[in-house]
Amino acid sequence: MGQGQSGGLPKPGPGGDRNKGDGAKKEKKYEPAAPPTRVGRKQRKQKGSEAAARLPVVTPATKCKLRLLKLERVKDYLLMEEEFVTNQERLKPQEDKNEEDRSKVDDLRGSPMSVGNLEEIIDENHAIVSSSVGPEYYVNILSFVDKDQLEPGCAILMHNKVLSVVGLLQDDVDPMVSVMKVEKAPLESYADIGGLDPQIQEIKEAVELPLTHPELYEDIGIKPPKGVILYGEPGTGKTLLAKAVANSTSATFLRVVGSELIQKYLGDGPKLVRELFRVADELSPSIVFIDEIDAVGTKRYDAHSGGEREIQRTMLELLNQLDGFDSRGDVKVILATNRIESLDPALLRPGRIDRKIEFPLPDIKTKRRIFQVC
Repeated sequence: MGQGQSGGLPKPGPGGDRNKGDGAKKEKKYEPAAPPTRVGRKQRKQKGSEAAARLPVVTPATKCKLRLLKLERVKDYLLMEEEFVTNQERLKPQEDKNEEDRSKVDDLRGSPMSVGNLEEIIDENHAIVSSSVGPEYYVNILSFVDKDQLEPGCAILMHNKVLSVVGLLQDDVDPMVSVMKVEKAPLESYADIGGLDPQIQEIKEAVELPLTHPELYEDIGIKPPKGVILYGEPGTGKTLLAKAVANSTSATFLRVVGSELIQKYLGDGPKLVRELFRVADELSPSIVFIDEIDAVGTKRYDAHSGGEREIQRTMLELLNQLDGFDSRGDVKVILATNRIESLDPALLRPGRIDRKIEFPLPDIKTKRRIFQVC
């Protein structure tokens, strides 16, 4: 038996043991890594890109998300602000140029207001106004206007675009007539005129003396002259003598050029003449000096255009103001022209213009006086 058992069991060979080892290796399972050797101690932080790659993924909480959203909005606002500042710096030269151009246009246009009349007050903020160049309008009354002084018929200032009431004219004097008034007396006097002694004597008797000493004419029993006309060649001293009269008298001096009485719209020229003499009556004693009267005082003829007819209407109003139903009182009129032969005879007749003073070309004696003065 013993031999049989011993003989019956095969002996393991070297190859058999190798196969058994391979099976053991295949059946080996995964074992976890050994625990760190340094327990309880903080590991050192590794530096470099490897450490950045090994950072754990952090999931932000709700507060972190809100903070991130707020910072993003702040960033967008700062970017918008930076872009706005950049655009402003780029567009500023162009805006300055546009502003300069607008100011030039405003200077050319003049004051952005027009003069009108208040027809009716509707309520505290609305009224009906009219101007000389158009129909009536329903407009607003701006808040800074003193509404207690507004009354129907008064002169107002209107905006030239929306026609709103922006101001009130304290007096009802036409602005063009207000400009004609000479506030500051001229510096020229009779001593600054070389020669022209007869002309100076005549204008003193006809204009200055009735204003300063009217009792002399009353004692004699004659009416003082209403007006004089200065005529002669250009440059002979007509306007200079008128300045000397304004300097020597304390009367109100109104100066107007004949071409200023010619207006664009129908009826404005005669209205301006009436306003001129009305102001002269209120400010009397006064002197009205109309230079270049031949612009409106030419002889009447059959007019073929509306402009010529309007000029003739202006002259007719001037004739009426010089010698109408109302006496002129202490208002003296001085006319000046280079072409007296072209004036209408009705303008030069006695009762309107009582004195005609001629200014001839200077002779040798007068030239010597002129050189002495200059």
